[in-house]
Amino acid sequence: MTATMNTLRSLEPLVGTWAIDGPGLSGTVRYEWMDGGGFLVQHVELVQDGEVNRGVEYIGFHAESGQLRSHFFSQNGEILEYVYELADDTLTIWYDGVDSPAKFVGAFDADGVHNAGAWQWPGGGYESNMTRVEELAR
Repeated sequence: MTATMNTLRSLEPLVGTWAIDGPGLSGTVRYEWMDGGGFLVQHVELVQDGEVNRGVEYIGFHAESGQLRSHFFSQNGEILEYVYELADDTLTIWYDGVDSPAKFVGAFDADGVHNAGAWQWPGGGYESNMTRVEELAR
């Protein structure tokens, strides 16, 4: 397996369907491998403060930066970029790049079935917890 695939496979613990909750937040996300394994794909269906947010995100290895970068495509035509990192039990997702103050930081429990964390940015943020409800083939 190449270094590229090893880096991408570090996100393996995300594979599955997760229930998302937090204050004013509910829904599900599903992470699965794209055929061939070159991308991790996230399907998003959330309701936050009464507003529906659906989309799909493709996460892959960016050779130039050596990072796991993604593009999120929302139902309203927005395209957002993120950087993922899973180190030990901590998942960090930066909006746009690792120097961004806008990010999610959450820790997995010992069994890897719950992640408690929060999105944060200057002047705001919100709690967002994930609980695995279905494990998909890895």
